[in-house]
Amino acid sequence: MALLVKICGLKTPEALAVCLDGGSDFVGFVFYPPSPRNVTLAEARPLADMARGRAGIVALMVDPSDTLIEDVVAAIAPDLLQLHGSETVERVAEVKRRFGVPVMKAIKVETAQDAEAALDYADVADRILFDAKAPKGLAGALPGGNGLTFDWRALEPIQGKLAFMLSGGLTVETVSAAARLTKAWAVDVSSGVESSPGVKDLGLIAAFLAAAKAA
Repeated sequence: MALLVKICGLKTPEALAVCLDGGSDFVGFVFYPPSPRNVTLAEARPLADMARGRAGIVALMVDPSDTLIEDVVAAIAPDLLQLHGSETVERVAEVKRRFGVPVMKAIKVETAQDAEAALDYADVADRILFDAKAPKGLAGALPGGNGLTFDWRALEPIQGKLAFMLSGGLTVETVSAAARLTKAWAVDVSSGVESSPGVKDLGLIAAFLAAAKAA
């Protein structure tokens, strides 16, 4: 099965066009104001319309209220809700039940024990994404998109137990090895295709898609 690719944190039609032309399987929009990749509902709506039917539309939120989820679902009709905060198993199940949209739960990883926490979500989340856990004390750390990697060997205990998307500091140079070593079904990149925080580099997007598709 070919490796699937998600480009996250998109804000402009130019960057989105490169993703779509390059065969990105998923495109992600961030609804989290502290992030440099945050978009408003008004900004995201035409981008989602542009992507619809060509790539899966993913809405990333961090410990969102029901009101925010409702507004996002109404504005862009996402194919997948990405919960990237400290949402519990019960909260994930509630979101999925209430809004009727598939849910991907992000799990922050530093150790194998962190990775194994994903098994608790396996019966409620439609997808699991592993991201790097930000070190304690890291100034300006975000729930995701920090450009940090983690020791991929931490995923060994869960390999074969669930399918997952891999995130965390991936780049054109590392995506092939990452996919091979972790056996991820999909990869996710944001900061790794940027020239500065929140500013996508069109050339890097194209190169990353080419490298991932060849992995």
